[in-house]
Amino acid sequence: MAKLLYGFSCSVDGFVAGPGGDMSWLTPYLGPDPLVDELIPEIGALLVGRRTYGGDDPHRGTEGEGKAFGGGWEGPQFVLTHRPADPAPGVTFVDNLVGAVAAAKEAAGEKYVNVLGADVARQCLEAGVLDEILAMPVPVLLGDGVRMFDRPGGKPVGLEELRPHWYRVV
Repeated sequence: MAKLLYGFSCSVDGFVAGPGGDMSWLTPYLGPDPLVDELIPEIGALLVGRRTYGGDDPHRGTEGEGKAFGGGWEGPQFVLTHRPADPAPGVTFVDNLVGAVAAAKEAAGEKYVNVLGADVARQCLEAGVLDEILAMPVPVLLGDGVRMFDRPGGKPVGLEELRPHWYRVV
């Protein structure tokens, strides 16, 4: 059965995107990464938030623009939204978390469903369906933007380290 993984790059101060969802901060840090290279073949589907789906692309201006992992991955994407965009090959718009998770898991088979988008990851965590987290810190302080996890007034979430930067939600 597929597992839900929130895999992301973030600034050392915990932001996955700059103000307004700007991803251009990440562009200088893109490049070969053994951990990402190891992960990509293990991803069977993506569960994507609507802001992430329609947002900035750190691969803008390259041949990987508009493609998952800069073109390093292809497969089914499930976008959680109440505002579907124009149809795109391999992309399914789903208007509820339960349906989106179920469809993505079915499509992923025995591989991971990689969650893209801080708000979708938070929803998955609160619903008790997020299995693992892979946090890849980038050596920069952004100071403002979209936090990798934001839940004011929420309780701490326990994590068990599986290996460096990789955690199981407990």
